[in-house]
Amino acid sequence: MSLKPKVIDFPATLTCILDTVNGVINLNKVQRQMWNDRFMDIYAVCVAYPEPLSDRLYQKTKDYLETHVEEICELVSQSQEDLLVTYYSHWVKYSKGAEYLNHLYRYLNVHYIDKQKRSDADIKYGFDLDNNEQILVVGELALDIWKRRMIEQLREKLVDLLLKEIKHDRCQENPNPAVIHGVISSFIEVENYSRSKIQLQTYQSIFEKRFLQETTEYYSQEANCLISLSVSEYMEKVLVRMDEEKLRTLKFLHPSSYDKVAEVMLEQFVDRHLKYLKAECSHIVRNECLTDLANMYKLLKPVQHCFTVLVNEFQDHVKKTGLDKVSSLTPGDAMASQFIDVVLDVHGRFKCMIETTLNNDNTFINCLDKACSAVVNFRSGAKQISRASEMLSKHCDLLLKKSAKGLSESEIEDKLNQAIIVFRYIDDKDIFQKFYSRMLAKRLIHGLSTSMDAEEGMINKLKQVCGYEFTSKLHRMFTDMSVSHDLNIKFTDYLQHHHCVLNMSFSICVLQTGAWPLWQTPSSAFAIPQELEKSVQMFEKFYSESFSGRILTWLHHLCSGELKLCYLKKPYYVTVTTYQMAVLLLFNNTDTLSYSDCQSNTQISESELLKTIQSLVDVKLLFTDSDPKEGEPMPNTAVLQLNMEFTNKRTKFKITTALQKETPQEVEQTHTSVEEDRKMYLQAAIVRIMKARKILKHNSLIREVIRQASARFSPSISMIKKCIETLIDKQYIERNKDSTDEYSYNA
Repeated sequence: MSLKPKVIDFPATLTCILDTVNGVINLNKVQRQMWNDRFMDIYAVCVAYPEPLSDRLYQKTKDYLETHVEEICELVSQSQEDLLVTYYSHWVKYSKGAEYLNHLYRYLNVHYIDKQKRSDADIKYGFDLDNNEQILVVGELALDIWKRRMIEQLREKLVDLLLKEIKHDRCQENPNPAVIHGVISSFIEVENYSRSKIQLQTYQSIFEKRFLQETTEYYSQEANCLISLSVSEYMEKVLVRMDEEKLRTLKFLHPSSYDKVAEVMLEQFVDRHLKYLKAECSHIVRNECLTDLANMYKLLKPVQHCFTVLVNEFQDHVKKTGLDKVSSLTPGDAMASQFIDVVLDVHGRFKCMIETTLNNDNTFINCLDKACSAVVNFRSGAKQISRASEMLSKHCDLLLKKSAKGLSESEIEDKLNQAIIVFRYIDDKDIFQKFYSRMLAKRLIHGLSTSMDAEEGMINKLKQVCGYEFTSKLHRMFTDMSVSHDLNIKFTDYLQHHHCVLNMSFSICVLQTGAWPLWQTPSSAFAIPQELEKSVQMFEKFYSESFSGRILTWLHHLCSGELKLCYLKKPYYVTVTTYQMAVLLLFNNTDTLSYSDCQSNTQISESELLKTIQSLVDVKLLFTDSDPKEGEPMPNTAVLQLNMEFTNKRTKFKITTALQKETPQEVEQTHTSVEEDRKMYLQAAIVRIMKARKILKHNSLIREVIRQASARFSPSISMIKKCIETLIDKQYIERNKDSTDEYSYNA
């Protein structure tokens, strides 16, 4: 067939085309040859000679479709109760036929209609071309005619019947879901070709608006009926209704309606009866009614101003539970571990509740963190210091000491991981650092650590939470122990090289002054026992030859040694402090000794000597004829006598434990040191900030200092002000002359 333009018989050609259109729109069987012939006829009309007849074909096709839809509308309107079914069956046939028809008219769509249509810019800016009716592609034209000639004409009947059927579905009366969904979908599909931003205008204006009104009225009555039930029953019924309506919207409606329906449900069941729900919210949380709590969460979660009530109640309950348990603890050595166990129990219990009952909601996780932080950092008074840092460090000390009996390495690791949970909640992390470093120092010096791997693992855990700076000194302590081990090997080689025999096993730890928290200096010029003098002198000589310019300070109060007791029925090996050793070695040549002779020979201060002698008397290695009260000096005439009948179940034992326990003075000293460190930290922070900003308002400086210090501790405003005044006195910063609440940095 020639594709050249030619003169055609338009009436005859149109008759053939419309006959095929009738077959296509009614989904009758159309032969392939007929389809091809009509396609070529449409092409011939569009390129006809002497002028194309596209506009006449378009108008005749439009007239036919309008007549066809009007006839269908008449049939549907006469069907009365079966109107929805009839409408749906005709719509299915018509919409499919319109799709095929659009393919048949493809040449007309592309070469005539698309060139006549308004552009997207015309539609966007509302430009109307000669006020003519918009030309549509044939598929869109067919759907537009259905909308105008069918849906607009029957809208009231259709929507009334749809709402009636949906109500039947709510009442469990088994309507026809396929028909309901199909009819509602037709309101959406008639705009399938639309280039407008609002492609759901027909659906929203005709159906959705009335549906939401009907839903509001229906569930308003439902809520009024259910309000007579208990809150627990009310929530269960409401959640069932909401789930049913959610399934209904998924089954019948467009996704754009889902949230709108949910809002209606929440407004009727929750917002309008908020006081009713609030009244029981506190009871449900405090009594931990898990089923009711889960239901309350599901209802209040989508309504933010209502949800806040539940969140606050939960946080208050966690805080009260934790504080009640902490306040009931019995003071004593076990209080530290009990405190940690209580905090972990509260945290674990409510974390499990959040995971199982509250959908692991981040809002409740944050509440749990705030409540646990309040429990851990609780202060009975404004000037009181929270003891959580001290107790956590003691708890870790007990776990990492060799005395931690019955625990495997994996169990210790698990408990340390749990301790880190509590550590994250502590505000005064610098206090924990001080106590932990002191206890670590004692464990390392006295060899009390259960495992060096566990020690290093704990430090790495702390570093992950607070950074390297927080644990730098702890790492240096470990480095010192490793260096000391190598130093002892070199010292042994040095003795062998010089052919020197010490007649004893002698090892030392050389510790850096800046890394180790060893504030307690020797109380007096201790007279080293003759048995140790050679060892000390040889090591000092070795060290001075190895490291020039370094000064050694002997911390005899931290030293220990092992003595062999050979004067008894069987030999004993006893581990003692250096002071205890000095006292016991005096009895090598005598069985009795006066207190004054003991003091003159050892040169130990009176308070330290009294404590040392008392520790030996307590284990019955020595007897004394004087028993001074605590704090009173021992008389110089007091006589110390060696217990020649001493016995012990063990042949090896220690008597250093009592002296290694932390005293109240050391605790006080730790807190004092923390206060001094905080002042220096704040002063350094202020200088850094002012150096960077040059000029800063008072309140801005306070806020920035608090922000920087918050990772280590919570500074008080008064302390920050004192530090500012100190820096002004030191001329690091100054007040501006023009503004008293503004500071400038002095370069």
